[in-house]
This record gives sequence, C-alpha cells and structure tokens, in this order.
Amino acid sequence: MVNEEVLRTHLQELRRGTVVVASLLALRQPGYGYALLQRLTGHGFPVDANTLYPLLRRLEEQGLLTSEWNTQESRPRKFYRTSADGETVLARLLDDLAAVQTSVTGLIEGADR
Repeated sequence: MVNEEVLRTHLQELRRGTVVVASLLALRQPGYGYALLQRLTGHGFPVDANTLYPLLRRLEEQGLLTSEWNTQESRPRKFYRTSADGETVLARLLDDLAAVQTSVTGLIEGADR
C-alpha cells in the first residue's frame, strides 16, 4: 500500500514547475492574484494562495511578469501580465515540457532509443 503522504509529496513536486507554466500561460491576459488562483484551480492546478503570491512576486522580479495597480475599483488590485521575456521563457518551458512528455510516453510504451 502506498503511503499517502509520500504520494502527496511527489504530486506536489510534479506540479510545482507546472504552476509556473500555467501562470505564464494564464497571464497572457491580464489578471489579478485571486482570479488567477481561481482560474488555475478550475483548470486542474490547485495552488495555495501562500504559494501563488510569492510566485507572482518572484516572476515579476525576474522580469517574466509585468504589473500595474488598478485603483479604479472599490479595492485596489495589482494586475499581472506575462512580459515579452516571460513569453520567451514560456516558449522554452513548453518545448521542454513536450520533450518530457514524449520521453515519458516512450518509457510507458517501452520504446527503445
């Protein structure tokens, strides 16, 4: 029987990198943190707010996201958008993700290289 905690840890590790890809993809259209959280969850990327907000700040610091404050609503919100550098990194990440999927599929199907 598989230890559920061990499985949960491995699933979390597997998803950690894909949340970056999913966030960069989702933020091709401007969005604020809470809306992104809901969108990612709706697409099968459940992420905790305590994980997402530091990730958004890190991606912004790395120049992969841009941000601006919208103060026209009753509550000011910081909107994020994937930057040009973010698009470049995203393209490379998607290429690598596709290569990993191809490799995994080959292992599943027993293909020799």
